[in-house]
Amino acid sequence: MAQTLVFALSCFLKLTVGFDIGLSTKCIAIPKEMDMCHDIGYSEMRLPNLMGHTSLAEVIPKSAEWQHLVQTGCHPYARTFLCSLFAPVCLDTFIHPCQSMCVAVRDSCAPILSCHGNSWPESLDCDRFPADEDMCLASLSKEYQHIPKVFPKPTCQTCPAVEEFFTHKRILEVFCLNNFAVKVRLSKNRRIASDLQYNVECQIEFINQGLLLPYDTRNVIEQWLFINENCAQKMTHAYRPMVYLIVGSIEDSNVLVNQVYHWQRRDSQLTLATRKWRHHKCL
Repeated sequence: MAQTLVFALSCFLKLTVGFDIGLSTKCIAIPKEMDMCHDIGYSEMRLPNLMGHTSLAEVIPKSAEWQHLVQTGCHPYARTFLCSLFAPVCLDTFIHPCQSMCVAVRDSCAPILSCHGNSWPESLDCDRFPADEDMCLASLSKEYQHIPKVFPKPTCQTCPAVEEFFTHKRILEVFCLNNFAVKVRLSKNRRIASDLQYNVECQIEFINQGLLLPYDTRNVIEQWLFINENCAQKMTHAYRPMVYLIVGSIEDSNVLVNQVYHWQRRDSQLTLATRKWRHHKCL
């Protein structure tokens, strides 16, 4: 997925430089297959678009390749930035994304590429987009740029250990070394090409809540799985839903997963550890 993403990024400017904005264009409804660009404030897009695509047969599969980046939640403007290229709003003229938007998305989302061994391509140099004082899309406000981080966010990290053999005493030690532990039921499904989607099913059970917020934890875990896709693939061997105990910590507003246990019915040690944890005192 990451290689596909880098390829799409590297092609972007070549396409936009060669695209004659004076070509005849038409307005069409954003197709339902373009999930990424639904509910973005408008329902019609221009073709050809700013990626040089001239038909839906080109746009739909190409835009789907970027869905993974949006699902990581790397930046709240990532979807707006990408849709301004793939599904530009149907106005009298094309509206490009501003430099400030490109910079903000790049700075937040480039680490996702780095997590897969790639860097933000030079061809997507933000200096090539219009300056904020020009007519461009959704320039970031100063107020937004200075909003402090309130909620912990998942980050790219080395893969956590997946324990296969353990005792309840060792699990309690791990609990003491971390500040959250949650029991979740995860499923993975194959989507477009080799892309995988990970979902948290059913209600999350908190063993140790720590700094995680109950109403945000599902999203945090799913984002962690998307960002650390290579780790998620190692964790989830089967396509059928399985239960996991995920243990980690919050450091500098970053969610780090440090230990993962496969929770099976025969794992009496896990059950015993979670029961004892209620009254356990860490040394």
